[in-house]
Amino acid sequence: MSKLTAKQNIQAIVAAIKVEEQQLRARYPVLQKQNGIALGILFLSLFALVGVALLYYYAFIPAWLCIILAAFITSISHELEHDLIHKQYFSKQPLIHNFMMLTVWLMRPNTVNPWYRRKIHLHHHKVSGTEQDLEERLVGNGIKNPFLRAVVISDGLLGLLINSQRFSKEIRGFKFLRVFNAGFPIATAYFAILYGLIGYYGVQFFSPFALPIWGVHLLAGAEFLMVVLILPNIIRSISLNLVTSSMHYYGGVNNVLEQTHVISSRWFLPFQLFCFDFGRTHTIHHFVPNQPFYIRQLISKKIRPVMKQYGVRFNDLNSIKLANRYPVNKEGV
Repeated sequence: MSKLTAKQNIQAIVAAIKVEEQQLRARYPVLQKQNGIALGILFLSLFALVGVALLYYYAFIPAWLCIILAAFITSISHELEHDLIHKQYFSKQPLIHNFMMLTVWLMRPNTVNPWYRRKIHLHHHKVSGTEQDLEERLVGNGIKNPFLRAVVISDGLLGLLINSQRFSKEIRGFKFLRVFNAGFPIATAYFAILYGLIGYYGVQFFSPFALPIWGVHLLAGAEFLMVVLILPNIIRSISLNLVTSSMHYYGGVNNVLEQTHVISSRWFLPFQLFCFDFGRTHTIHHFVPNQPFYIRQLISKKIRPVMKQYGVRFNDLNSIKLANRYPVNKEGV
């Protein structure tokens, strides 16, 4: 690790990231078409998701393949939402900007709406690593009990219900209904279908009964949505929640250098696949927030050694056992 001050280390990392981005943009002038690239990625992702759903509907691909492909596709829409939150695309054209925000929400229906998430995500950058960081705590960051952590990572609604009382005491301005209502109507419908099907099959297991014709059609529609949208987003969100809650620190954080560590461990590769390599690239975002996700991907290989040189920790998975606390011993980074 460099023996500079934390501020100097941070400045060196930020400078390296910006230089790599500038060189990349100079080498590939098309990258200046930022709005067009984002809109193209959005439509390609949307059409790919619809295409996979149609292939499944007409029995060209099995359910398991549809689920895996859709999970990967929706991980791209998450990255787009992240950039939209930072107003990277069409910031001066609200109609297109908000259309994109709505589209990525429809592709990821198990989340709060992106307009509300903008508030908690920008707040996350200000208070990352503290108990005030609602966004990360909603996905399991700072939880020591492995069973409770697994529940929160797997089910955002259940996690919100479980932690609501604790959050009310610890997080300034937290209101359960404010977070819950931020999912209406899309996330509300998502969980209604998910829990409705679980309840239906639970009852059928213990006491089978026949459905009327309208019920059969309703069930078929719900099962179709389970395969093409709900189960893929369960895989996507579990992968993302596991990676992000593992790489963000909670407690003992004094600066940007200590907010995250980079996860490049091979044990996380299956999860990285469904959160678009989040563990290896997200730390870059903490140093330079206003940067498109595809730029982070393209410069990540060169920037990771720089971050390591200037004090960012790598694969500090032991921190999970400590409820994500930043290690007291700062040596050996």
